[in-house]
Amino acid sequence: LDNTALNRIAVDRLRIENPTVDQLNSLVATIMAASTTTLRYPGYMNNDLIGLLASLIPTPRCHFLMTGYTPLTLTDATGQSDSATRIRKTTVLDVMRRLTQPKNIMVSANTRSSGCYISLLNIVQGNDIDPTQIHKALQRIRERQLINFIPW
Repeated sequence: LDNTALNRIAVDRLRIENPTVDQLNSLVATIMAASTTTLRYPGYMNNDLIGLLASLIPTPRCHFLMTGYTPLTLTDATGQSDSATRIRKTTVLDVMRRLTQPKNIMVSANTRSSGCYISLLNIVQGNDIDPTQIHKALQRIRERQLINFIPW
């Protein structure tokens, strides 16, 4: 995570004119809680953060982790989310596509023009999520070349 990206997200996506430290910290806390879910609750076929990091060890100079998060919301003083009334059902493909969009990535990096991904770990939470939906969505992302993966 970096401050430039967090400020950009707060201003552009959350429409906060002058984000406070508390608002940015709330965003960071939400993102870190979601990112470490796999460490606390192991999931399907050991697809977790530890497995992702272990697979990157052979190429230590070619990687760093970038975090994307969607939907972006902030809670107010009463604990209510500003989108609590606007939550809509969506597809796994739509969520995965939004996670790779630069406007949802918490690092100021240009992944579209010259960057490529070695691996991708999406933590998708929901009641109706089937692991085969995630595999199909990832295949469609590869077929449509929505993001660039390393060619090996």
